[in-house]
Amino acid sequence: MWADDAALDAAQLRLDEWESSLAERAERAKRLSTMMRDLTGTARNADRTVDVTVDSTGLLIDLRLDERIRRQPAAHTARQILETTTAARADLLRQVNVVTAGSLGDDASAQAIIDSYRSRLLPDQGSDDARR
Repeated sequence: MWADDAALDAAQLRLDEWESSLAERAERAKRLSTMMRDLTGTARNADRTVDVTVDSTGLLIDLRLDERIRRQPAAHTARQILETTTAARADLLRQVNVVTAGSLGDDASAQAIIDSYRSRLLPDQGSDDARR
């Protein structure tokens, strides 16, 4: 009978450890979600005429144009804005990498989160999404 009690105790201990591990992972995921929600990406073009900030989803939330923009063609300004927005999204992705690795380590779920952000923030120029 002692062997059965020992096996039962060992099984209970494993279940307790598993439950504790799940609770810890859930808490880390919750903290990660909060940190990710607060991230922003920023970039400035080379001649410092365009400053862009994107929110945690990659949407433009701030655009600052220097007065020197008035002396250049609108098409050039548009290209600068688009390029600087892409750079701001790359900055956001870099931060997502740091925060995710810091929270989840080298876990497969961490890589899945990073890959998801990468596909949304910096779509492959050859994909159908990039042409929309």
